[in-house]
Amino acid sequence: MNMPPVVGVLHEPEGTATAGLVLTHGAGANCNSALLVSLAAALAKTGWAVLRCDLAFRQKKKSCPPSPAQAPADRDSLRAALRELRSRIQGQVYLGGHSYGGRQASMVAAEDKGGVPGLLLLSYPLHPPNKPEQLRTAHFGDIQAPCLFVQGTADPFGTPEEINAAISQIQSRTQVLFLDGLGHDLGKGKPEVVDKITKQFREFLLT
Repeated sequence: MNMPPVVGVLHEPEGTATAGLVLTHGAGANCNSALLVSLAAALAKTGWAVLRCDLAFRQKKKSCPPSPAQAPADRDSLRAALRELRSRIQGQVYLGGHSYGGRQASMVAAEDKGGVPGLLLLSYPLHPPNKPEQLRTAHFGDIQAPCLFVQGTADPFGTPEEINAAISQIQSRTQVLFLDGLGHDLGKGKPEVVDKITKQFREFLLT
């Protein structure tokens, strides 16, 4: 049994999985958010296994926000989910998350150099709204995994210009999919948005 526990839902494709993705949620949500459910289902249709998982703070309480003191445990819960999915499939297992979950995923990749083959970062919370000086990028220089950022152009957590400037700190391959007019929720799982993300992520990993 993994410690900490893995709490979530596994989407399995028909036949053998070609790859896997551990996908987690933002600060105000859980693994059942519409965006995560829709994206996991879409990737499963392409042959991927996707484990939607709750971070440690959400496992403890259904509605509390995360705290800085809790963040290491949140990252450990992602590591446990990675181990779980790796035990179930033969292909590469990638890591991703929405907002706070993406931030913690990127920190796992920075801390476990070489341990994560690629990142899917949805609405990365570059800074708190209206506080552009409080950047959350101190670890970017340590990330070695290829990173696909997916950002709405109306996201108050980071403008396109700020995102482009920030990712220049990352030494590995990066790409940004900007979604015109969307905010931090990225359309809450609308099919046309999810299809764009799915297509871009698969193409990004194959180039």
